[in-house]
Amino acid sequence: MTQRPQQHSFNPYTENGGTILAIAGADFSVIAGDTRQSEGYSIQTRYAPKVFRLTDKAVLAVNGFAADGNMFVKKVRQRLEWYRHAHSKDMPIRAIARLIQTMLYARRFFPYYVYNILGGIEEDGTGAVYSFDPVGSYEREACRAAGAAQSLVQPFLDNQIYFKNQTPAPGTSFPQHLPLNTVLSLVIDSFTGATERHIEVGDSLEMYVVLAKESPSIQALQNISGIQEKTSTADGERIFVIRRDLKKD
Repeated sequence: MTQRPQQHSFNPYTENGGTILAIAGADFSVIAGDTRQSEGYSIQTRYAPKVFRLTDKAVLAVNGFAADGNMFVKKVRQRLEWYRHAHSKDMPIRAIARLIQTMLYARRFFPYYVYNILGGIEEDGTGAVYSFDPVGSYEREACRAAGAAQSLVQPFLDNQIYFKNQTPAPGTSFPQHLPLNTVLSLVIDSFTGATERHIEVGDSLEMYVVLAKESPSIQALQNISGIQEKTSTADGERIFVIRRDLKKD
């Protein structure tokens, strides 16, 4: 009796859940992610950060295959450290975006299974968000969500940030940029809703706030509990992280 041929396959990737998002303001950016890491309905850990500080101007959020994400962040930080030693300054965020694009595209035949969102402050002091697919295609946007609950969060951001499917009152217009306190409320609402509806999102929320130099938006952070500053210098851009619990098991 002859055996039928069997097809063998090799798939090193898996999907580890979670959700990330970023929103750019006039002089700030907010980059956020939950901390749950799972595989299907199995929770592997309740604290796996998805948002990482790169410089005082840039924060990177990664989502997808957790092992690839951690390795990619490590390699990006290494390249930024080389640049810092060579030029005695941090790489601008626009250049970091191009660096990430180059690193992802170089691995296009065996890609990092990671969706990246880069947020921070441009050299002109404006907030910026860059979103990437796993092989390096990227663009600058006002807001972007990625991950397990992207289909829930992105339409909400489109409505609240881009004002899609809304009509302004007669004689008025929608603001070009929302204030920081409003953006933080939208981020919390986004993750609260996603936690209620998606098993792969939950546990804790980490929100990184990147402020331009001498930004008046810092007043919105004065009375927030659970806030921690991550800035390395006192005379430039500032980075804060705010942590909140997401109450779903």
